[in-house]
Amino acid sequence: MDVSAPPLQKIEPIERETMRRVAWRLMPLLVLGFFCACLDRSNVGMAAPTMIPDLGFSNAVFGFGAGLFFFGYFLAQVPSNLILDKVGARRWFARIMMTWGIIAGLTAFVWNDWSFYSMRFLLGLAEAGYYPGVVLYLTWWFPAHYRSRMIALFQSASPIATVIGSPVSGLLLQLDGALGLHGWQWLFLLEALPPIIICVLLWQLLTDRPADATWLRSEQKAWLVKWLESERAQLEAVRTFSLAEAFYNPKIWLMTVSYIGVAMVGYGLVFFMPVIVKGLGVSTGMIGPVTAVPDLCAFVAMNVWGWHSDVTGERTWHAAGPCLLTAAGLAACVVIGVGHPVVTMAALALAVVGLQSMQAPFWSLPSALLTGTAAAGGIALINSVGMLGGWLGPWVFGLVKDATGSDNIGLLCLALAPVISAVLLVLASYDSPGERIPVEGGGPSGA
Repeated sequence: MDVSAPPLQKIEPIERETMRRVAWRLMPLLVLGFFCACLDRSNVGMAAPTMIPDLGFSNAVFGFGAGLFFFGYFLAQVPSNLILDKVGARRWFARIMMTWGIIAGLTAFVWNDWSFYSMRFLLGLAEAGYYPGVVLYLTWWFPAHYRSRMIALFQSASPIATVIGSPVSGLLLQLDGALGLHGWQWLFLLEALPPIIICVLLWQLLTDRPADATWLRSEQKAWLVKWLESERAQLEAVRTFSLAEAFYNPKIWLMTVSYIGVAMVGYGLVFFMPVIVKGLGVSTGMIGPVTAVPDLCAFVAMNVWGWHSDVTGERTWHAAGPCLLTAAGLAACVVIGVGHPVVTMAALALAVVGLQSMQAPFWSLPSALLTGTAAAGGIALINSVGMLGGWLGPWVFGLVKDATGSDNIGLLCLALAPVISAVLLVLASYDSPGERIPVEGGGPSGA
């Protein structure tokens, strides 16, 4: 893991050694956890081509049910992050993993629309807090100019889950009929096991705060604690926000509404990408590998983009620019049409690259404004309200597809959302009296 600091700042040996050790100790565990989350979110999309006809669902029913995950997610995220801030990451992340693994497995036994709706809602409640919790947790361990690349590395679990998980899911679907179960039932059952396993690893290996890290030398702990406390003091010298102030801060709400648009597109594609790919004439056995191609491109792009954001210290346009790329990719799909499947997939790849690349600089914005409990609540607020777009996007896409029979018109509707998101992010970057998002970087150069 490359955790070198920006080139304009001389890197002391203690900084290089400490940040490398922290990254190698924490990031694999966090990435594995999010990998499990992405499997549980995307497997419902992989199940869609066979699950929908087996259960007699319409596209609108499936899209609405798939998106109900985000209502449970919405309700539990802020309480979850506040509890995390009190009880620590190790205990709380392990709880999240165990409960969502159990509920994900129970999804295999849904039999009608209401049982499907119930499982998706409960899965959202169970999983709520992991993603915003990790964003908060990274602020406890990584100085500001490391965070964008660390968030990009964490977010890499999403395309990795598609690249690895989609072909595996495709193979699991071939178990159709084994022991009297449909292929989509095997998919939910077997992909529920990883989060339960990761629960044990997190309980055993995760450390709550740098001061508790027995695997760091005393001088490394002292250096890291000093740097992080110095950054927090600099932020709070500009302005200190209470939890209530974070909840009605206009910058936080601009970020929140912008994230609704991002989530609309992201989960509209996650849940319906296999259906779109099938509509391009791809065989059932090849849906998984073809669906993985855009995410493979995104894996490379998002890590390069996150590193570049850290090096330059610029966040706003590093988040807004990819939103516009996403809109352009979706609009291109409409222009190209289904008669050119290879070019259509290239346009979809651009859209996915934009979606994934904006995440790291985006999540560096609230952590450059809020600290402490306000950061816990504000980050959770952005993710919880913003992720309601994860319900709205699939539902809108499903309704449009049912009404028109066209994927392209649904994609055109989704393409408007990231344009609005980009505009809101630029508006959020403007300073107001007594309030600003500081330039990131700097810190103590030694212990």
